[in-house]
Amino acid sequence: MHDTQPRTITPDDLPEVITRYLTAHRAHDTATAVTTFTDDATVIDDGNTYQGSAAIGQWLDRSATEFTYTIHLTNAQETDTAHYIATHHLEGNFPGGTIDLRYRFTLRDDLIEHLAIDS
Repeated sequence: MHDTQPRTITPDDLPEVITRYLTAHRAHDTATAVTTFTDDATVIDDGNTYQGSAAIGQWLDRSATEFTYTIHLTNAQETDTAHYIATHHLEGNFPGGTIDLRYRFTLRDDLIEHLAIDS
């Protein structure tokens, strides 16, 4: 029987590609962040879906400039070798001022195939 319950891991145990994405995203380094995704990747954020490298790059550029905020990784979980959750606490000048977001990653061939961001 396959266990689908996420188990808590240390942030250092996240796969390298996720760490590289998170580091680039925090640094507003869109060029590096885009390289962590498969060519046909999808991102779901704030009710919108972004498909493919060009759309994901535009989403990253917009999200880097839309608001000013700090972001701290507060929890990491692994469901299996392809599914991870990285929870972040954000504080900034966006509506509400603070939020905890779960970044749900699906990996394929050591790249991010799918990223869903939700609260």
